[in-house]
Amino acid sequence: MDRPQANAVQMVDDARVRVTRFEFAPNAETGWHEHGFDYVITAITDCHMLLEEPTGKSREVSVNAGESYRRDKGVRHNVINNGNGLMCFVEVELK
Repeated sequence: MDRPQANAVQMVDDARVRVTRFEFAPNAETGWHEHGFDYVITAITDCHMLLEEPTGKSREVSVNAGESYRRDKGVRHNVINNGNGLMCFVEVELK
């Protein structure tokens, strides 16, 4: 399926962290990627995500605006805006 690409803007990239703001139009995706660092996501808007995983399965995840979660390095997935409006979050990678 052809989807629009999410917009990623790097805000900080130094020896300790990389901070990136992601904005997704409805149905936009990050594309397949693997996280090389532990990371924290903080939702700016309510985020209704569809996560495609290497197993071929997909799962829906919702993160409310202002909430955060963290994951360990090595996560591989494609993140898709599964909602009807703009989806935005900030990702902080811990180097």
